[in-house]
Amino acid sequence: MKFFVLAISVLLGATSAAQAQSGNDWPAFGNDSGGSQYSPLSQITKDNVTDLEVAWIHRSGDFKKNPSGTSLQAVPIQANDLLYYCTPFNRVFALDPATGEEVWVFDPYAPDADTGEPLLEGKVFPSTCRGVAYWAAAEPEEGAVCQKRIFKGDFQGNLWAIDADTGIACKDFGADAGHPGRVSNADYEMHGEGFVAMPSPGAIVGDVVVGATASNDGVQNANDGFVRGWDVRTGELKWEFNPIPQDRRDQSGAANVWSTMSADQERNLVFLPTTSPSTDYYGGGRRFPIPYSDAIVAVEAETGGVAWHFQTVRHDLFDYDLVGHPLLVTIEKDGEPREVAVLQTKMGWLFVFDRDTGEPIWPIEEMPAHETNIPEDEASPTQPVPTLPVAFASQSIDRDNLFGITPFDKAWCQAEFDKMRYEGLYTPPDFREALLFPSALGGGNWGGAAFDPDSNTLIIKAENLASRLRFEAKGDMADEDVARVDYLTRPLKDTPYAVIGEIFMSPLGIPCTPTPWGTLAAIDMSSGQMKWQIPLGQVKRFGITVPAAFGWGSPNIGGPIITGSGLIFIAATMDDKIRAIDIESGDELWQAGLPHQGSAIPVTYMANGRQYVVIAAGGTSRVTDNLGDAIVAFALPDD
Repeated sequence: MKFFVLAISVLLGATSAAQAQSGNDWPAFGNDSGGSQYSPLSQITKDNVTDLEVAWIHRSGDFKKNPSGTSLQAVPIQANDLLYYCTPFNRVFALDPATGEEVWVFDPYAPDADTGEPLLEGKVFPSTCRGVAYWAAAEPEEGAVCQKRIFKGDFQGNLWAIDADTGIACKDFGADAGHPGRVSNADYEMHGEGFVAMPSPGAIVGDVVVGATASNDGVQNANDGFVRGWDVRTGELKWEFNPIPQDRRDQSGAANVWSTMSADQERNLVFLPTTSPSTDYYGGGRRFPIPYSDAIVAVEAETGGVAWHFQTVRHDLFDYDLVGHPLLVTIEKDGEPREVAVLQTKMGWLFVFDRDTGEPIWPIEEMPAHETNIPEDEASPTQPVPTLPVAFASQSIDRDNLFGITPFDKAWCQAEFDKMRYEGLYTPPDFREALLFPSALGGGNWGGAAFDPDSNTLIIKAENLASRLRFEAKGDMADEDVARVDYLTRPLKDTPYAVIGEIFMSPLGIPCTPTPWGTLAAIDMSSGQMKWQIPLGQVKRFGITVPAAFGWGSPNIGGPIITGSGLIFIAATMDDKIRAIDIESGDELWQAGLPHQGSAIPVTYMANGRQYVVIAAGGTSRVTDNLGDAIVAFALPDD
């Protein structure tokens, strides 16, 4: 039996090089560097997917319950015959991909093998780590260490280089800066204040590792949203890109990349999805053009120079920052292959661009937007809107269709709706209180899209929730005296106002937004039209899981992948399940319970002749109290 398995493994490509050629591994966040979230693997089919069973579960122990709980949004990668993932406590694990057994653990707070001293001092705070990046030398030095490297960012703005075979820090990386094993954004001018974190994996192009930063966009002059490129071996800074205009860097910041990036190896380009400038809801302190904010920006991987860009939201007053990497894929359009960048947005639009020129594949028109009532500010009179593809999320609310479990519940939602300012999409926050729909949660949000080259289909999930927001003058109150509850209720430091907000919910704690609250859609990329759209997931309330037949769907965090057998795998929902969906019909073919919410993106790979589907299931503290640390692997029975 062992010989048979070994023979199959060799045929399928036992070495990492063969795996990379055959598609048996998952070596980057979205599998390929363009982030398609597609795998050609087809051992698991529509006929046998119901036979999937838990193959193994790994637990790191790295989680914390609310308040200030952890979020496990890690997307593992499989390369070098190992499975790598990061934890909310700044550790990296390497596992046997077939058994889940630990091979090594990297912990910068543990004693270093060379010095006996930790590489980092201080308290470990729970933080988000969405993944790591993998690099291998094209011409490795025989017998040398760190010829294969794992790169991992952390909540202090450090980027670590770790030997992929042993888990030991690569001491040549950052040595010239005085901290071997890492480079640090703290070594460079950030032109602002607040935290600097690196929650998402870097992008690798040749021998350059590109790292992006997250900023506090609730501070008027937040740290600028720098993206930097370093030499993968030495950590020498090769370039930096700053989205904030040079003469305005003391007035505003952010416009950063907190989410994932994608890379075009042939064109030597890295694609950035940037965010709103600071502050995110109040624009009175930044009434000047910031064209690289809320924009897709294609930068040259060797120099950081901008090849092209497109701004999706002008003078953002809605926190409609870009939430994920552009998918770099080849679609069929008008009978011809087109190499494109597909960008999802919180508004529910898909922007599709020619990868060379940045020209839109479908025309983009101007939509009239709404004025702000904030005296120091001025809204953009129009916003860009693609004519196709069709919107994948709900974009308007009708008073008569507001949701309620009971007539009283619905009447309460309608009465509150009548109090608010709502003029449709792009209604800005207001003194009166405004209804924003989609909310800052999307529409589209993190992890949301995958592309199937076999059927020329884009699969994308959406969240349909509204938020209510208003400004309140701080008067003589200091910023620190204004309550900060979450990303919707904050003092907006160094501005005249605090923003007060919440999800539009009934007294029963149920969204007033019409159902479904979460969807999964298939879009034909030749026509831009919808093939199908289904409610995604089931909600839990009062200890009861609402039946799927109700069609309510679920708010969601995470995203889909697609396999060569025409299966979509997605978790993301609040019912703590993972599902397999038929890409042709949208029919659910299989589901399995998870120990915690799978607020991440699955991956799939081959190990020892067996296809695995793996998901990080630890939940995220913003939406659930059921937090944990599980990495769960599914596979067909091994007989």
